[in-house]
Amino acid sequence: MLAKRIIPCLDIKDGATVKGIHFLDLQSVGDPVELGRKYARDGADELVFLDISATNEGRKTFAGLVTRIAENINIPFTVGGGISSLEDAAHLLIAGADKVTVNSAAVRRPGLIDEIASRYGSQFIVVAIDAITIDGRWVVTTHGGKQASERELFTWAKEVQERGAGEILFTSMDHDGTKSGYPCETYARLCDSLSIPIVASGGAGSVEDIADVLTHGKADAALAASIFHYDEIPIPVLKQALHKKGINVRL
Repeated sequence: MLAKRIIPCLDIKDGATVKGIHFLDLQSVGDPVELGRKYARDGADELVFLDISATNEGRKTFAGLVTRIAENINIPFTVGGGISSLEDAAHLLIAGADKVTVNSAAVRRPGLIDEIASRYGSQFIVVAIDAITIDGRWVVTTHGGKQASERELFTWAKEVQERGAGEILFTSMDHDGTKSGYPCETYARLCDSLSIPIVASGGAGSVEDIADVLTHGKADAALAASIFHYDEIPIPVLKQALHKKGINVRL
């Protein structure tokens, strides 16, 4: 059985790492280069960098900052934010990204997934899906959760896989930043319906929350921000606790 992955997320705005609730009321929590170095040293399996305002501001991800982070860590590094073309993905690969994640641009033009997967391989492209529940239905959103689309979570996830994505990063916008746990039933349904790895994001507040989504939720990895940024649950402590629960993690 593959080891479950623990992935800190750096949400970047104006060059600083920020965190909020439902992507709102953002507060600066530190320098992304220093945080990236710390998480790599602490035993994170991967790192995700999301330039969360790039799409809303109509600009590209800061390639220079990507390079600085990549030069300071020795773990796989996924970058997202404002990627809307094959050229954007190429620039980030050159800057040091091991993978790129696309979200709003893929919802708008799904062929982008095919293009990146065909050129660089499925292992290079992660599709991020931000969704909210509306009248009991999971609706895919764009622009950092600000705009609802006409797409439904499970049908979109299946299409994403068919188009060549190597992984899905699913964030429940209902749970993001709340530390109230993950919607494990939704994750389990998603994992059962797909063959590619699912990274769970949005709602981690305790060891139990992460253990639940990795077991009951069947997720392949857990992504979190607040609990790591505020040192509420250091990565080594989290991994030891998961190991004691019988969850296969890299120590």
